[in-house]
Amino acid sequence: MLDLLSDILTSLSMKGSLYFRTSFTRPWGVSVPSYENVARFHFAHRGNCLVGVHGVDEPVFLAQGDLIIIPHGASHDLYCGHEPEHTIMPLDVVLKNSDFAGSGVLVHGGDEPQSETQLICGHFSFEPHSKHVLIDRLPPFIHLKNYGENAGRWMEATLRVIGDETGGQKMGGDLIALKMSEAIFAQAIRSFIESNEAAGLGLGAFSDRNLCRALDAFHRAPSDRWTVETLAAAAGMSRTSFAVLFQKMMAMTPMEYVTAWRMEIAKKVLQQGGSSLTDAAEGAGYASDSAFARVFKKETGMTPANYRRIALSDRSAV
Repeated sequence: MLDLLSDILTSLSMKGSLYFRTSFTRPWGVSVPSYENVARFHFAHRGNCLVGVHGVDEPVFLAQGDLIIIPHGASHDLYCGHEPEHTIMPLDVVLKNSDFAGSGVLVHGGDEPQSETQLICGHFSFEPHSKHVLIDRLPPFIHLKNYGENAGRWMEATLRVIGDETGGQKMGGDLIALKMSEAIFAQAIRSFIESNEAAGLGLGAFSDRNLCRALDAFHRAPSDRWTVETLAAAAGMSRTSFAVLFQKMMAMTPMEYVTAWRMEIAKKVLQQGGSSLTDAAEGAGYASDSAFARVFKKETGMTPANYRRIALSDRSAV
């Protein structure tokens, strides 16, 4: 069985994709467009640059060894050197001008070869119709300084392997780098939710030992007959103290969290060929189809049948 964070990321159908490794020399600038249902990441393997995220006042200085994650796929600029207003170019233009075919190293920039910046860039896609409070409440960007060293020796070694394997000539190198990047994202999210910043965004339950124990118990058996009392028992707390602390840490009630996640489970069932309304209801822990349908419509704004039709239509259009 999966632990709490693993269950959330797996259910969101997270898939990593490395889209380029760079060799940029000053002055250079790349404008990355916005994308839905993705989290972008950039790791400074060598050198440094500035990252300007749309909607954020000040750019982020990405030093060598730093990792930045843009969890909601916002548009952003990567740049280094003078007059960025003249050197920042749209990503598709940079790719075209550099004759980048989708593999190997993206070479771009000015005439200062001693100022090379090597970035490992990629994204993590999520199922379009899936959601979870953990992802929804993340800030516009997560900046993890000196990430390889602070995350431990295994992470530092992983990042080095990704740098060596991405776009290399060895068979299977891209797949190895890709799977390792997914591990990095999970570890980065874990690092963030354990920080003080996460508590201020309504994610405090994920770092509180008792509340996390209750969430973990629920995620391991979401269709069980969960109540505030049984969740509190799993947390080793009284009903009242558990309910008050959960509301304070998560800005929602325990049962609101339970219901929201059960609807995500139901969505996945409804997207499976041959599944029925009863299958979705049972998977979400409801004994009555009608009761499940009422809650589903209240939470999603559509009936299970309408949701299934839209989701399957979107999937077939991909």
